[in-house]
Amino acid sequence: MHEMSLAEGVLQLVEDTAKRENARRVKLVVLEIGRMSSVEPEALKFCFEAVTNGSIAQGAALEIIDVPGAGWCMLCSETVPMEALYGACPTCGSYQVQATSGTEMRVKEIEIE
Repeated sequence: MHEMSLAEGVLQLVEDTAKRENARRVKLVVLEIGRMSSVEPEALKFCFEAVTNGSIAQGAALEIIDVPGAGWCMLCSETVPMEALYGACPTCGSYQVQATSGTEMRVKEIEIE
């Protein structure tokens, strides 16, 4: 389960930010997770709750924003929706599609007090 190491990485970013801002506690963490990122959002929520136990982020809400997949089709020369990495272009059927979004995971917002 790589979600545990991802949750630990998010916690490290959150703790570093909270320390830099002299925060007393973290109230909310907002993540953007791409549909093609191979991250299971529910597993990540479970792991986040586990790793934040006893930290400045204990009890913080975790909000996950779903980022749809998209790619650039080299044959069509246009951006097309993607459901899976290495999938075919829904317009022309070509497999020459370069993913442009939906593979990322990033911390978008941290609410502190």
